Amino acid sequence: MEIHQLRYFVAVADEGNFSRAAAKVRVAQPSLSQQIRKLEAEVGQPLFDRLPRSVVLTEAGRCFIDYARQILASIGDARRCVDELKDAVTGKLAVGAIATIAPYVLPELVKKFHKDYPEVTLELVEDVTDGITRRVELGELDVALASTCQQSPSLRRESLGHEPLLALVPQADPLAKQALVELDDLKSQRFLLLHEMHCLSQQVHHLLESRRLRPEIALAGSQLTTIAHMVAAGIGVSIVPHMMVKHQESPGCVSLPFAPPVPERELNFLHNPLRFQSKAAAAFHREAAALLSGDDSSTADDVKN
Repeated sequence: MEIHQLRYFVAVADEGNFSRAAAKVRVAQPSLSQQIRKLEAEVGQPLFDRLPRSVVLTEAGRCFIDYARQILASIGDARRCVDELKDAVTGKLAVGAIATIAPYVLPELVKKFHKDYPEVTLELVEDVTDGITRRVELGELDVALASTCQQSPSLRRESLGHEPLLALVPQADPLAKQALVELDDLKSQRFLLLHEMHCLSQQVHHLLESRRLRPEIALAGSQLTTIAHMVAAGIGVSIVPHMMVKHQESPGCVSLPFAPPVPERELNFLHNPLRFQSKAAAAFHREAAALLSGDDSSTADDVKN
C-alpha cells in the first residue's frame, strides 16, 4: 500500500468523480484510476461503486476512509515535526472556522498572520460546527475557530473569550428607538434564525427556552447576510453576534444591546491534542487570541447603527 494511493483514494472520495480527483492531485486520470484499482486489489474489496455520473464509497470504502485520512494526517505531522527543527515558522496550516465567525474574523486575522509569518501557507475551510470538529478530529484541519462544541479525546477547545449577542430589528420597528432591549420585548415578534445546523441557532433557541419564550420562527436561513436583509424588509427580528454588526453594514436594520444579564456566546480555538502542534499552529493561536481579546464589543454606541 503506497502513500500516493491513499491520497488518490481520499481525493476520489471527496470529489465523487475520478476526473476532478485527478485534477485535484495533479495526476493523469488513467494513472489515478490504475492506482485505485491496485489499492482495491490489495484490500481485497471494491472501495467505490462506479455509477454513470459519479462514484460513491462502498461499505468497505466507508470503513477504510477514516483510516486513510488519519494516516495522511500522521504523515503530515511527521513532516511538520522535522520542519520544526528549523528556526523559521514555515509550512502549511489548515485553518477552519464556522460561518458565523469566518467572514468577520478571518480577513483581519489572516492579513496580520501573513504579514508576521510570510513563509506559512494557509488553507482555509468554512463549515458548520459539526463539519469543522469532524475535520479537526480526522486531521484535515490543524486548528479552527468555533463556538459551542463538545470536547473529546481528539478535540480540545480553548476559550478565546465571550462575545455579546444583539437584537437585530427593522429600522421602522418601535423597538428601534430603545437604548436597550430585553428578551421579553421580543416575545410577540416573528424570529428569523439560521438553520439548526448552525450552533448560533442552537444557542438562540436555548436562550429563548431558558426564558420560556416560544416565538414564531418565520425563517430558518443559511447566512446571516440573508437574515439581515429579511429583517430590513420588516419580516421579523433576529439575534446576531456583535462581530457581524461591527464588520457588516445592514441598511434598514438597527442592532440593540440587551439589558443585563447580557446573552453571550463563547469563542473557542480548536485543535486535536493527539496530533503534533506546529510553530505555525501556535502562532495562529496567539494571533487569534490577541485579535479577539482586543475586540471591544461592550458599548451601545459601537453596536447601534
